[in-house]
Amino acid sequence: MKPKVFVSGLIPRIAAEMLSEHFEVTMHNELRLLSKQEIIDGLAGKEALLCLLSDNIDADVIQSNPNLKIIANYGAGFNNIDVAAASARKIPVTNTPKVSTDATADLTWGLILAIARRIVEGDKTTRSGEFTGWAPLYHLGVEVTGKTLGIVGMGNIGKAVAKRAKGFDMKIIYYTRTRLQPEAEQEMGLTYMPLEEVIKQADFLTFHQSYTPAMKHMIGPKELASMKPTAFLINAARGPLIDEAALFAALKNRTIAGAALDVYEYEPKVTTGLEMLDNVILAPHLGNATVETRNAMAEIAADNIIAVLTGNKPLACVNPHIYG
Repeated sequence: MKPKVFVSGLIPRIAAEMLSEHFEVTMHNELRLLSKQEIIDGLAGKEALLCLLSDNIDADVIQSNPNLKIIANYGAGFNNIDVAAASARKIPVTNTPKVSTDATADLTWGLILAIARRIVEGDKTTRSGEFTGWAPLYHLGVEVTGKTLGIVGMGNIGKAVAKRAKGFDMKIIYYTRTRLQPEAEQEMGLTYMPLEEVIKQADFLTFHQSYTPAMKHMIGPKELASMKPTAFLINAARGPLIDEAALFAALKNRTIAGAALDVYEYEPKVTTGLEMLDNVILAPHLGNATVETRNAMAEIAADNIIAVLTGNKPLACVNPHIYG
């Protein structure tokens, strides 16, 4: 009898095609997210779980199936999974790293340009019939070229964002938990600074920091107050890095000029009031939402499951210590 795989959400067809060559596959074929109990029920009798980044795979879900051999997350992040609970049972947890880099960097730049030039706000104005013609002081934004870009988190995505910034002749300052080597900084045109200085000096402050509970509210009232009043905050990393209530207050009071968000503290819920402000762009977690990237993610997730269920180590394991 073939091993059984449960896919908890609707993902690109390539994953099901790859998995079906080896295993019996059951996929949730709706955009609606499953409840915790529905995931537990769907996982019953299966050896593998391919879950979504938006699924909460806690200890209860993991312990509900004594035969579970792998949890393959469809996403680069994995803070939605109780990795410790999986590790305690020697269950590998995998993700889909690196393939999201270019798509997320592109999206970040889309947000930077859109908030700086008030493109979304202008689209609303034009659609509503309020645009009456060009005028010298009408709908002014600010230029990106020549400004200071502050990057928090200099992993693959942070580096890709910095690479694109060169085309805008920007001064690039950054903070990351593990500083790059001087040679890399020189090659990429980066200046390392403490987080406090990056926050104070950036005209555009963008986040690409991986998330752990210790990073919650990295940016709160104090940090927002230290930003330039002309600065913009961009978050395409993880929502809880930003205290959204404090951000709302800062935007409403014009403590900072604006913000562009692709992720949210209580996702998919957006902090009440943000939707009413014109100086914030609210994107529905589009970071790696391209056909090319989502297909690549599906292939990696499937490859991880195929490897484990055929007696091999997965390609992208976030808890490799379980193998000793």
